[in-house]
Amino acid sequence: MSERTLSKIAALLRKAERTDNEHESDAYLQAAQRLATAASVDLAVARAHTAAAERRATPTQREVVIGESGKRGLRTYVELFLAIARANDIRCDIARDSTRVFAYGFESDLDATHALYASLVVQMVRSSDEFIRTRQYADEQVERWSAKRRRWELRPVSPITARLSFQRAYATRIGRRLSQARKSAQEEAIRAAKPTTGVALALRTKDVELADHYRAHSTARGTWQGSSASAGHAEGAGRAGDRAARTARLGTERAIGGARAGIER
Repeated sequence: MSERTLSKIAALLRKAERTDNEHESDAYLQAAQRLATAASVDLAVARAHTAAAERRATPTQREVVIGESGKRGLRTYVELFLAIARANDIRCDIARDSTRVFAYGFESDLDATHALYASLVVQMVRSSDEFIRTRQYADEQVERWSAKRRRWELRPVSPITARLSFQRAYATRIGRRLSQARKSAQEEAIRAAKPTTGVALALRTKDVELADHYRAHSTARGTWQGSSASAGHAEGAGRAGDRAARTARLGTERAIGGARAGIER
């Protein structure tokens, strides 16, 4: 992806972050995703028409550091990254301790995913912090299993349960918004393209190339489970997270154990 396109995406994200208007915020976020998708489509078509195989761009891998080992809540950060990645044709492996994501895709899509994540993760954490400070979750109860008494019991929602519920819902809503923007942009590109351009075929070819690359290079073992709701799900916090993601300013995942060599940061 060109520096000019990345600068445009960054500018849209900055505008989204600065506005307090819900509709403007959503418009800027979706515009950023549509721009990223349009650039991805253009590059896919260009790759399809490049005769020299050695000159064609190919999928690559990138290591993304999510956080330090032992930090609570890393799984919800990963879930946000995955929600953004899915909307940008990225496949991922996740470290078993959720400290890193190994992203597979074309450079332009990786750049767009990283830019969106860098903006949205800050907003997600800030929004959840603000929600926790209100203590709106304090009057809610969740059902939890008592190993000592061997029965389900109603207990007050803890701050960590509220935070995780908030962030899980936030990541889910962001994924839906970005996927909708991506779908609209691709459909528009296909409608606007000349028949000889072969946009739909180029996108399908891109999907096949990425799938082949992932199968050839992934050494993942097992399945990444995502964030656990064993502590209970706080419905009020989840609704708050969904609302925050609606106004955010702006594959198959498998787990791997141990370090991965040979992946560029």
